[in-house]
Formats: sequence, structure tokens, C-alpha cells
Amino acid sequence: MDSTKKIPSPLVSLLPIVLLAGMLFATIHTFGSDALGGGSQISLLVTTACCAFIGMTFYRIPWKDFERAITNNIAGVSSALLILLIIGALSGIWMVSGVVPTLIYYGMQIIHPDFFLASTCLICALVSVMTGSSWTTIATIGIALMGIGKAQGFHEGWIAGAIISGAYFGDKVSPLSDTTVLASSVTETPLFTHIRYLMITTVPSLLIALILFTVMGLTHEGGSTVQEMASFATTLEGKFNITPWLLLVPIVTGILIARKVPSIVTLAISTLLACAAALIFQPDLLREVAGEGGGLFKGSMMTCYGSTNLQTDNAMLTELVATRGMSGMMNTVWLILCAMCFGGAMTAGGMLGSITSVCVRFIKNRVSTVASTVFSGLFLNIATADQYISIILLGNMFGDIYKRQGYESRLLSRTTEDAVTVTSVLIPWNTCGLTQATILSVPTLTYLPFCFFNYISPLMSILVAATGYKIVKAVPTTGRPEEEKTPTK
Repeated sequence: MDSTKKIPSPLVSLLPIVLLAGMLFATIHTFGSDALGGGSQISLLVTTACCAFIGMTFYRIPWKDFERAITNNIAGVSSALLILLIIGALSGIWMVSGVVPTLIYYGMQIIHPDFFLASTCLICALVSVMTGSSWTTIATIGIALMGIGKAQGFHEGWIAGAIISGAYFGDKVSPLSDTTVLASSVTETPLFTHIRYLMITTVPSLLIALILFTVMGLTHEGGSTVQEMASFATTLEGKFNITPWLLLVPIVTGILIARKVPSIVTLAISTLLACAAALIFQPDLLREVAGEGGGLFKGSMMTCYGSTNLQTDNAMLTELVATRGMSGMMNTVWLILCAMCFGGAMTAGGMLGSITSVCVRFIKNRVSTVASTVFSGLFLNIATADQYISIILLGNMFGDIYKRQGYESRLLSRTTEDAVTVTSVLIPWNTCGLTQATILSVPTLTYLPFCFFNYISPLMSILVAATGYKIVKAVPTTGRPEEEKTPTK
């Protein structure tokens, strides 16, 4: 590539971002909850075209560069799209088979309402550490906990916030997590060195989140009475065949996860097991799904790929057990593809690099270095709409800067995770934000205020940098590494 090639200025680079924000605002204002049906996708494609037009017309960037970047972006999320489709099938069949209703039924009797939110956060954290996947955690135990929380009268935003806070703790620190491995690899930091260093900011963030969820649980007054919960449980028993045997499905799923079976394989097997359970324990429900004249096979297939609407005597339960299957994920899949087009166009056009270079100018000391990394990571999540791309770009952008300043690579790897992994789910058009909102049926902006762990983590990263705790200089050519003193030098 020609080193003298012109790149867009930061102001020019911001034009597609401003256009996207304006179009998304107009789309959401016009279509409301139907914005994901096509309006948001068109907004992303229009801004993609804007990026390409600016780059090709004014900076002589060939179309092949844009095409290559877009193709690479889409290829990078192909496995995530497949996982998303399988999750759609799994969430549908886990519900109709009675697996989720059984978990809800027993969970209501075990988890006390006062500590429900904190318990939810902690349970999701433990499961996510074992699975290494926030997506799998939210799509399985998260859906069940959402049902328990609604039955106990909690607002869906609070429940989703607790689920996501816990799930992303594990996604951030688990050695099985792809984002954890990616952040350590990009920054050339040994995996377990990276994880141990992460604990300095991650554990306090989780503890603060648990305290906030506990306080909310203890002060929670509205919601269901004991009688209403009993009625909810009775309705569950009346609609589904509730049996401990159904717990074998999540148990086997947990075993597969513990044995480190790939996510796609684990989710596929879990879906097939739930199909078998539905045939054994819920044949009447499958016939109800299939409609008049339909059989068990038709009911099973429709549950996996299509929407279901099982009628019960409880309006809230009827809403809870409604499923969308694979087809319910298609708008999200379509949006992710369009988001990858936008991210690729911004990258190929040099606009991402131009904008993030502005942050580099403010780097003067330890705190400004970490803060610039955090804000750059957040911006990349907004602009590229994908956490994997953001992690790679952030690591590449700041790698040389941290080396020049003499900081160990683990500081960059930790800040990258603090900035990117946990904030991706807070962006409505990011792949993570889209996915979790779809799975939980809770809009991103509804759960965002309650995802305490997710926005405490980047703030904690800056706070720890300000204290200088365990900030270690890289090994010099001679001598041993030294911890930075506070103040520095």
C-alpha cells in the first residue's frame, strides 16, 4: 500500500457516523419496535454506501478494498450467525418441551425474591465461567431466570440487567471464552496472565453489581404475592408436564460444556435432546403447535423454526412461553450482516483509523493512556458493531503505544476486555446487543441502565490506572520489572 495515500480527516470520517445516528433516530421514531424489520438495516446499508462514496470519490480508494473488508467482516461472524440460528431453535424447543417451564417451576420455590436479582447475577456468572459463552448462558439458564423473575414481579429490565451482568463476567474471565483468548492473543499476553490481571478490575466490578442487585431485591415491593406465584406455578403444571426427568437436558448440556465440546455442537445436541423430551413428555403441546390434523413431527419442526403461541389461563405466562424459533432470529441475522458491511466500509475507507488517532493525541500519562484505550474501544464497538473486530483493531492500534511507554502487554489486554467485551452488549446495533435483546425479548435500551457490571468495568479500569495498583513496566533490557509508583516517576 502507498504510504503517502490520503486518508479522510476525523471530521470527514465522522460524517457516516452522524448520518447513521440520524437515520437510526428517524427509523426508530417512525417504526418503533418494528425498526428491526428493515428500517435499521437500510440505514446501515445507506451509511455503508456513504463510506464507499467518500472513499472512492475523494480519496481514490478502490472498490475492491471495500469489498474485501466487508467480506472479511461477514466471514468473521459466520459462526456467530449459525450459533444464533441454533439458539433460536433451542429456545423454542426448550420452552415447548417443558425444560424451561420445569426450571422456572423449581426455581420459583428455591430462589427467594429478596435475593433473586443477586442470585441471578451470580448463577449466570458461574455458568458463563464454565461455558465461556455469554450467548449460551443467556439462551439457556437466562431464559429460565427471566421467567422466574417475571413470576416474582420484577421489571424485565432489572432481570435482563442481572442476567447480562453475570453472563458477561464469565465471558470476560473464562479461559474458554473466545473474547478472552482473542484479547490475550492480539496483545501477545499469556492467557492465564491475562486472566489473573483481569481479576483486579473484574472482581470489584462484579461485587459492586451484586451489592446493587441485593439492595434492589431487598427494597422490591411491587410484584407478585405468594398466592399469585402459587397460581402461576399451578398454571405451569396444568399446561406442561413438569417432571425432574426434564432436568436431564440442561444437565447433559452442562456436561458437554464441561468437556469443552464446541458451542455449535453443544447447542445442536441440546436442541435434539429437547426435541426427544418434547416427544416423550409434551406430545399434546406439539399437536397444539402443529394445528388441526398435524402430527408430532410437524409440531417439532414448527417449534424449532417458527413461532409458537401456547394459550394458558395466565396472560403473563402465555406471553412468557411464546417462542419465535429460528425465524425469529432472521431480522437480527439480517441486521448483523448489514452492520458488518458498515464496519468493513469504515475500516477500508480509513475512517476508523482517522477517528481513533484523535484519541492517541491525548495520551500523556498512565491514566490518559488507559482512558484513551477505553473510549477508543467503546467507539469501535459503536462504529464496527462487532466486539471481535473491535478487540483486534484496538490491540493493533495501541500495541506500539503501550510498548513505547514501557507498559506490559497485560495492561493493554486487560483494558481491551474492560473496554470492548462488556460494552458491546450495550450498543443496540452491535451484534451482542442485538442478539441478547432478541433472545431475552427485552430491548437494549430497556436493560441498559441495569447492566451495572458492564459499565462499571471500564470505569474501574480507569480508576485502577489512577491508583497505579499493579501497573508494571515492561521488562527492560537490563534489570527487573518494577511496579509503577504513585505518582509516576
